[in-house]
Amino acid sequence: MRTESAAAAPITAQSLTERPVWKALETHHHTIKDLHLRQLFADDAKRGEHLTAEAAGIYLDYSKNRITGETLRLLVQLAEECDLRARIDAMFSGKQINSTEQRAALHTALRAPKNERIVADGIDVVPEVHAVLDRMAAFADQLRSGHWRGHTGKRIRNIINIGIGGSDLGPVMAYEALRYYSVREMNFRFVSNVDGTDFKEATIGIDPEETLFIICSKTFTTTETLANAHAARKWILGKLDNIQAVRKHFVAVSTNAEEVSNFGIDLANMFGFWDWVGGRYSMDSAIGLSTMVAIGPDNFRAMLAGFHAMDQHFRTAPFDKNLPVIMGLLAIWYNNFFDGQTIAVLPYDQYLKRFPAYLQQLTMESNGKHVTLDGARVSYQTSPIIWGEPGTNGQHSFYQLIHQGTRLIPCDFIGFCHTLNPLDNHHDLLMANLFAQTEALAFGKTTDEVKAEGTPDWLCPHRSFEGNRPTNTILAERLTPYTLGTLVALYEHSVFTQGAIWNIDSFDQWGVELGKALAQRIVQELAITNGPPLKHDSSTNTLIRRYVRLKETPP
Repeated sequence: MRTESAAAAPITAQSLTERPVWKALETHHHTIKDLHLRQLFADDAKRGEHLTAEAAGIYLDYSKNRITGETLRLLVQLAEECDLRARIDAMFSGKQINSTEQRAALHTALRAPKNERIVADGIDVVPEVHAVLDRMAAFADQLRSGHWRGHTGKRIRNIINIGIGGSDLGPVMAYEALRYYSVREMNFRFVSNVDGTDFKEATIGIDPEETLFIICSKTFTTTETLANAHAARKWILGKLDNIQAVRKHFVAVSTNAEEVSNFGIDLANMFGFWDWVGGRYSMDSAIGLSTMVAIGPDNFRAMLAGFHAMDQHFRTAPFDKNLPVIMGLLAIWYNNFFDGQTIAVLPYDQYLKRFPAYLQQLTMESNGKHVTLDGARVSYQTSPIIWGEPGTNGQHSFYQLIHQGTRLIPCDFIGFCHTLNPLDNHHDLLMANLFAQTEALAFGKTTDEVKAEGTPDWLCPHRSFEGNRPTNTILAERLTPYTLGTLVALYEHSVFTQGAIWNIDSFDQWGVELGKALAQRIVQELAITNGPPLKHDSSTNTLIRRYVRLKETPP
């Protein structure tokens, strides 16, 4: 087991920042850091045609980045010297690249065609994947057709997905992104927060007799998810008053059959997945059951096909033409050489309003690491902070900071050539804003240009734009299930590229465990008014005592 993990590790333990190519990038950065995009475009009239890449229906224009041909050559050399190709091959072949948990990271198998063979721990996982997909499809068809009925015989009209982390962010993002394709006779809601408000608001105005809960928890022990699951069971039984009703109003996505059965869910209605599926990479596994019910099995499989198309591109394309590699290398360029600490993801499509939130977990939980694969402290920045909102809303919110603030904030703009909802000239107006923003960020507006408009001298500094703010533009024809799959896989593999070069484990998440463990201890202390002396720090002790005192006092 450990030999496979070791085989996937980098060939050399040489510090990243000590590599000659890294030092060459530092020298190169010093040479071009003040070079303006206005000059780069003036020097190459066809720059906007040259610095592009295309695959799986995705067109990437990265010409408005502060790079030259030499920058790209050095970044590609960095990827090669960090053995990115071997790391890619190790991931796709089922090696245990999640070294701290001694697991494969084989989410790419979730979208592999039936005729592929992918072995993990000596087992070809593809038949198992498709067996689960077939069961999901049969179940989704039953719900969508009305053949699956609740305990009292009423048709199920409300689906509530209960999960947290990837078990929520993936399904809710996919549902919102593909709402156009969803069955409108059914309502889909999502509960993740242990705050009772989340559950309460999700169940207001709906009938328990017409409601099905999908409980998503790999271990079926996740505190927040189980708290909400028990609240859901109490809510159902409060109306139906028969424990047998649980079997018709709950299904589980889990690997823990014993706990699922103890909850009262029929194991025939448990949909499994595998240890090699990380939570933030699970939306195309059984965790996506709510997505499949919403958009139908055919559309779900089209989404998987989009994932697979980008997988194949990432696995086979040369690095200088490889969309995820290019985006990952550019993220490293700004993060590690320009000290750009954030990346804004700006989708110009309302359906993608939850996409930046989804990417926050994908990126920051994956690469928010402070040690290398061998446990050594890193001497460089790792994950950037991801944030964003759909256009054009963000333009009237935070774009001011991106345009004229003191921070360098690289941006990804995402747009589509065809809208799903034509309305007068709205889509032209939307896309005009996308193109205008990338142009304004790149080229700005000089003081001379502002003066030429008749602006008084005292006002010119306020109306001038430095420009030279880097952007990627991602264009696709239309937001379809296939396109969503390609977009998610694009970012998955970009994140993997960054992690491979930083020599970190992009697939564990030990940083979330400490807070969970402490919360388990504190929740018991909160239930006792006059318990034993608290043994936290003075701040935590004082906060706990104040909370316990005030919660006993009516508001």
